[in-house]
Amino acid sequence: MPSRLSDAQSNNSLDVRFGAKASNAPATYYFAICTTAPTDNTGAGLVEATGGAYARVAVTNNAANFPDATARLKSNGTAITWPTATASWGTAVGIAWFDAASAGTFLGYAALGSSVPIGSGATPQIGAGNFQVGSAGS
Repeated sequence: MPSRLSDAQSNNSLDVRFGAKASNAPATYYFAICTTAPTDNTGAGLVEATGGAYARVAVTNNAANFPDATARLKSNGTAITWPTATASWGTAVGIAWFDAASAGTFLGYAALGSSVPIGSGATPQIGAGNFQVGSAGS
């Protein structure tokens, strides 16, 4: 799942590495299912799923959930699982992450390889190791 960091997250990473500024990484990340991708790195244009028991998934920012990066990629160490849909959530095109359960700061986006309709009874999940963020390649 290709992903990109938001402008805010990229700026924070640079400030931590250059300038010895303390990280303001959230204690918890909140993952959202997106039915429309953002148009830029600020999250503009992003549309999140709604209705039918939909809620962002809270994932504690720790080494169990996000083990050490390898090959310039950070992956999830545990599955990220949404509640079971009680109605259609629309068609998912990607996943975004935020620093709050609702609203909050947009921190990044990962497009799905192909769109996925999420109907009543579905329990969407990203398996361990399938969410990746970083700078893979040469």
